[in-house]
Amino acid sequence: MNTTRTYTIRQLTKEFSVTARTLRFYEDEGLIAPERRGQTRIYSGRDRARIILILRGRRVGFSLAEIREILDLYGVHDGGVTQLVHSRKKFAERIDTLERQKVDIDESLKELRKGIADIDGKLAPQQQAHAAE
Repeated sequence: MNTTRTYTIRQLTKEFSVTARTLRFYEDEGLIAPERRGQTRIYSGRDRARIILILRGRRVGFSLAEIREILDLYGVHDGGVTQLVHSRKKFAERIDTLERQKVDIDESLKELRKGIADIDGKLAPQQQAHAAE
């Protein structure tokens, strides 16, 4: 008797708040490989774990190619060391990218706020004159 837990597409779409189309896309991309029974997809615990990693990766901005690189290292039989080292490198690269974007965003916000202050400074005398009429 097989006691390994399996999941339907409906269960996983509800659990992760994703569409069936999203899961089928991940399957088409080779990121997950559910078993087929006729037209029905049966997802394993491994597929579920990979979906969790895919969604986390997407949330922090990894491309599907980067996620695939990390997931593909699960097959390397060295106790997970290769995957951990590679994941750490990818995470550090992503942190660097996000830190640079944060600086750019902060500078953009500062410029926009300055622009609003300049506009408000120019509008104030006109609004006061209009109110006095």
